Amino acid sequence: MKRIILAGIVAACIASTSVFAADLKLGYIDMQRALNGSEAGKEAKEQLATKVKKYQDEINVKQEELKKLKDELEKQGKVLSDAARTSKEKEYQNKLKDFQRFTKDAQDELQGKDEELTRKILEGMEKVIQDFGRKKGYTFIFVKNESMLFVDEKADLTEEVLQLFNSSRKK
Repeated sequence: MKRIILAGIVAACIASTSVFAADLKLGYIDMQRALNGSEAGKEAKEQLATKVKKYQDEINVKQEELKKLKDELEKQGKVLSDAARTSKEKEYQNKLKDFQRFTKDAQDELQGKDEELTRKILEGMEKVIQDFGRKKGYTFIFVKNESMLFVDEKADLTEEVLQLFNSSRKK
């Protein structure tokens, strides 16, 4: 009796799978391409590039100051008294620590800003993808990644979603 019930359940599953497979509609999005190609992504890159340039200019100035201080220390080191040389070395070490702290803080801030901007773009894009999927009757929309061994390019929805995302930002 159990075998008959089990066979019936398996048959029902197979039948429902073939019906379900007929209605299955799949697509994928290349998120990296979508991020880079979106207007929001391009704006974010510009914002980050501006911040990077600002920090790089400050870093260059601080590096030049450190270089001058080190050169002075090397040139004058032999003629300076022990106390004066120790004072200059301490000043150099303090400036070097400040420089290292500044570069680390700048890196952290840039990374945080990049993550924040990317997260905001992805949240907006996710909403557009969900609306798109519902309206077009998709069962699944995947994010393209390296674990996908084969993907038919006809299932690539990136450009359509990118256009919708860019136009939704203009509203």
